[in-house]
Amino acid sequence: MSLEKLVMVQMKTAMKSKDTLALQALRSVKSAILLAKTENGAVSDITEDQEMKILQKQVKQRKDSAAIFIEQGRQDLADPELAEAAVIEQFLPDALSEEEIEKVVVATIAKVGAEGMKDMGKVMGMVSKELAGVADGKTISTLVKKNLM
Repeated sequence: MSLEKLVMVQMKTAMKSKDTLALQALRSVKSAILLAKTENGAVSDITEDQEMKILQKQVKQRKDSAAIFIEQGRQDLADPELAEAAVIEQFLPDALSEEEIEKVVVATIAKVGAEGMKDMGKVMGMVSKELAGVADGKTISTLVKKNLM
């Protein structure tokens, strides 16, 4: 089942149970999918990879907003953002642990023969492509820097 259909099914469930928080999060995902479909030069259907990127962006936006709210002492505004992020995360595959990501980073560094920070872009590109959808770019970047120093 495509992501769009899955989101629609979840939206109906949220409407029936009067879960306004989940409904709001699901509507934003649906909106992002529709925007991606109607962009200039876009084909009518979006790929599964594009769907994952949309979901990751939606989750990241909410987590970033929550972090800002917490930093400003506004837990009352951070909680709904985190709850919406949790609703959207249910559509993402399980994320890898930091140790699993580091194994891939170390293997890629060895495969490429990277020798320092000058090769960071090459390593980042390969690792990001390999772990697309299951690892956060910020975590990958941190681990690549740590292992190249």
